[in-house]
Amino acid sequence: MKKAKVTNNNPILIKGGMNMAGLIVKLLVCPIGVIVASWIFPNVYFEYWYQPIVLGVVLAFIGYFMEVLMLREDTNWLSTFMDFIASAVIVYFGAMLFFNAEVTFWGAVLTAALLAVTEIFQHNWLIRSGRARKEPVHE
Repeated sequence: MKKAKVTNNNPILIKGGMNMAGLIVKLLVCPIGVIVASWIFPNVYFEYWYQPIVLGVVLAFIGYFMEVLMLREDTNWLSTFMDFIASAVIVYFGAMLFFNAEVTFWGAVLTAALLAVTEIFQHNWLIRSGRARKEPVHE
C-alpha cells in the first residue's frame, strides 16, 4: 500500500487513496457512456461529435475526485448515488454550454442512470482491488 505524507489535512494525499487507474478507466467509460446515451435516448442530443466527449471528460474528473474523497467499502452505495446526482446535474447544465445541444431533464436523469450502472462496477473493482480507501479519513 502506498504511503503519502498528509499535508494540510488534504484527503487526496491520505495513504490508501486511489491511484491513477481509476481515473484512466473513468476517462474511457464516461465519454463512451454519454455518447451511448446520445444514441439511445431521444431527449439527449449533441450537434457535434466532440460535445459528449468533452462532457464525459468533465464527468470523469469530477467523478474521480468524488471517489477519492468518498469511496470506501462502507460508502459504496452512497458514493454511487452521489455520482448519479452529480452526473445528472452536470449533464443537464453542461449541455446548455454547447451550441445546438439539447438535453432535457429526463434525458439527463437517464444518462446519469446509465453512468451510475457503470459506476457500480467501477466502485466494486476499485474496492476489491484495494485501490479505494478502506478506512475513514483521520490522523
